[in-house]
Amino acid sequence: MTDPQVTNHRGSVSDAALARRSFLGVAAGAIGLAAAQGLARDYGPFASPVRYPDPDIVVLEKRFKKYALGNSPIQRLYHSDKMLWAEGPAWNGVGRYLLWSDIPNDVQMRWLEEDGHVSTFRSPAGNSNGNTFDFQGRQISCEHGPRRVVRYEFDGTITVLAKEFNGKSLNGPNDAVVHPSGDIYFTDPGYGGLMNYEGNRIENDSVQPFQKEAIYRIDVQTHNVEKVADDIFKPNGLCFSPDYKKLYVADTGASHYEEAPKNIKVWSVVDEKKLVNSREFASMKLTLPATEEGGAPVEKAGMADGIRCDVDGNIWASAGWVGDGYDGVHVFAPDGVRIGQIRLPEICSNVCFGGTKRNRLFMTGSTSLYAVYVETKGAHIT
Repeated sequence: MTDPQVTNHRGSVSDAALARRSFLGVAAGAIGLAAAQGLARDYGPFASPVRYPDPDIVVLEKRFKKYALGNSPIQRLYHSDKMLWAEGPAWNGVGRYLLWSDIPNDVQMRWLEEDGHVSTFRSPAGNSNGNTFDFQGRQISCEHGPRRVVRYEFDGTITVLAKEFNGKSLNGPNDAVVHPSGDIYFTDPGYGGLMNYEGNRIENDSVQPFQKEAIYRIDVQTHNVEKVADDIFKPNGLCFSPDYKKLYVADTGASHYEEAPKNIKVWSVVDEKKLVNSREFASMKLTLPATEEGGAPVEKAGMADGIRCDVDGNIWASAGWVGDGYDGVHVFAPDGVRIGQIRLPEICSNVCFGGTKRNRLFMTGSTSLYAVYVETKGAHIT
């Protein structure tokens, strides 16, 4: 519609009209810029429905087509402005619930599959980060606050599985996975000892509160804690390949080390106990489309955090710290090629497969819990 010019008695445009035209010009410019950059999707209760296929499930390479369901949307299952940093999702197949941590609020939350009910599962929770379940169904948690790995027993008691190495405290265990042997592998990047927000800050002016950052194995038979690798800056999320012959670990060392690559590494697992042949599996660099007309594509690199493997050996990695068009989940084929994306309007911290058929990908995204059905299954129990 044409904006009618309102004139004053001298025939000039009035101040009110000039102000309105100025506002419209600014608004149009803002809308144009937002459109170029890609507006973050609205998941609120009054958001418009999504036309299938979901535009934020992105096929980057044809191998991803078989996993991207055309009639399945990304859903936000839960959001709270009181939740500060959602982490560590783990699926309990017997209870049919998803467990996750809110580290700063020192609680664990639970989402029930049968009716979507969300409640506080455990409080306090030791500023827990990563969670998983062993093959007996017992919960394993990595606690930032007391800097330990614990197991919750069936009778409600807590067994401390690891809290020190070589006579010194751990930095702050981050994430854990369980091998069929019963042994538990966990990462210790140290974030729990670097800030009071997620744990207890150690005042020693070091990015290594007590130890060199490392990956450890807890021997279920002897209860010994063994360092299995430390040729990584800050090991974060981890997962096994379907056959348990490889261990993948996300490196978030760029948070504190300028020279750290933003990547996912992989080791070969020997004799079910040792890690050898460390190498890069995938880089988190991604070329994003131009954000303005006539602009050039730009290469960005965020960081992977939590990672999980499906039955075909693809790695589903949470991704963040870049912005719209990047943050969410990046999917890598077994050869390390990025084949797909699930874009979210928040930084994605972690992922896990769950649901009755283990074909639902759950994603903790800062202050929300998201999920999407995919045409594959998680390779492991959670």
